[in-house]
Amino acid sequence: MDRMAAHISSVLWETDPVLLCVMLGGLQPTAMLLQRFAFPLCLDYAHLGRYRARRGGSVRWRHRPAATLRDRVVLVVDDILDEGKTLAAVLEACRERGASRVWSAVLARKRLSHEPCVEADFVALEVPNRFVVGCGLDCDQYGRGGLALRALPEA
Repeated sequence: MDRMAAHISSVLWETDPVLLCVMLGGLQPTAMLLQRFAFPLCLDYAHLGRYRARRGGSVRWRHRPAATLRDRVVLVVDDILDEGKTLAAVLEACRERGASRVWSAVLARKRLSHEPCVEADFVALEVPNRFVVGCGLDCDQYGRGGLALRALPEA
């Protein structure tokens, strides 16, 4: 997180960005970044659901950002990039609302045999193609806590 925060800071230092947390998984990575940033920013959140029907479900908005995004630089922070559908939906919504530039940061990028539909601009670490919990990542709403990621045993 230190390396990723330093990289983000070097890019966004003078842009007065809107930091957009993707709930719920992005809450802990967002908090970890906020502790490392020393530049002015606004904070808001987006809440989408996709995993109700397990992987592959359509993206459903629960809360759209309240902040004005028009002509603003936006940094979207999420927990993990695997297929990329949720992140792609948030990035597109920011562009539709007139953001001048949209960046994305994820705590983890899953190593898959195929490319996700969108890439993150900033990635803290890569993880194997396993179900991972901790630091905001969950399994059926459990396991989000802690400062370490753990891969669950393969079934």
